[in-house]
Amino acid sequence: MIGVRLPASTSNLGPGFDCFGLALKLYLTVRVTSMPTASEQCRVATTGATENEALPRNAINLIYRAMTFAARREGAVLPPVDLVVHNEIPLASGLGSSAAAIVAGIKLAGLITERELSDGVIQNYATEFEGHPDNVAAALYGGFSSSCISNDGTVVSIRFDWPSQIRVVVVSPHVQLPTHVARAALPSTISRDDAVHNLQRTALFTSALAQQRYDLLWEAMRDRLHQPQRESLVPGLAEALALPRMQGLLGIALSGAGPSLVALVDDNEEEIGARIASCFSKHRIESAIRRLDADNDGCRVI
Repeated sequence: MIGVRLPASTSNLGPGFDCFGLALKLYLTVRVTSMPTASEQCRVATTGATENEALPRNAINLIYRAMTFAARREGAVLPPVDLVVHNEIPLASGLGSSAAAIVAGIKLAGLITERELSDGVIQNYATEFEGHPDNVAAALYGGFSSSCISNDGTVVSIRFDWPSQIRVVVVSPHVQLPTHVARAALPSTISRDDAVHNLQRTALFTSALAQQRYDLLWEAMRDRLHQPQRESLVPGLAEALALPRMQGLLGIALSGAGPSLVALVDDNEEEIGARIASCFSKHRIESAIRRLDADNDGCRVI
């Protein structure tokens, strides 16, 4: 039996669309056992978040599909396997559940076929499978990461430990918003003014972290590329993103494609979480409020 543990992640953090990722202490744990004499290619047992009950228990499970994807790329043959999955990450909520599953599958494929897959290879395979590198980098490396895809298709990432002074409040309304639906809401072209707006704030965000100027994060987390187009997809999102500054609140943004919202805070977590959740409760939508620390470890073999 071989196992891996992957963190949840939030991405974009406002302006860093398909670029910024931050790993969070909410985990997917997968254990795989080779079953050479089994009649089925894959069997899956899943526990954790309630919606995991609907996940496939056979070879169409996302973790196993990522395993087969990596095995094909490596010219390896997977034996029949038994997967035992414990997932704390809510699905279709903007917390990187698919990226964690994909990285887990690729890492496990290398381990069970005894192929030495470097982190760079895992990241490239996972990004090709997922379609964007932000959550992938966070799940793999932990901490805060900034990523881009080079002209030859390889992924370039840099990461550093997230400052312990900044904590994370995630508010997840009890509605699912699949990534493909959220991406379909985005325009195919943007104006130069909007592009410049986000470039400026992306640079400001990383500079503010480097210089510990956390007071600048409020402005640095403003976005024009994806949040205005997505805020109408779930009632309450627009009101939450428009909340004014309050004690302890450093900045607020959609978590990935949503519908979760992520607030960076240095104080007053309980009140901030309740204030954001109230924006959804006005529309009779209940929410889960999570106060999370950043995970600086990333993918770990257990």
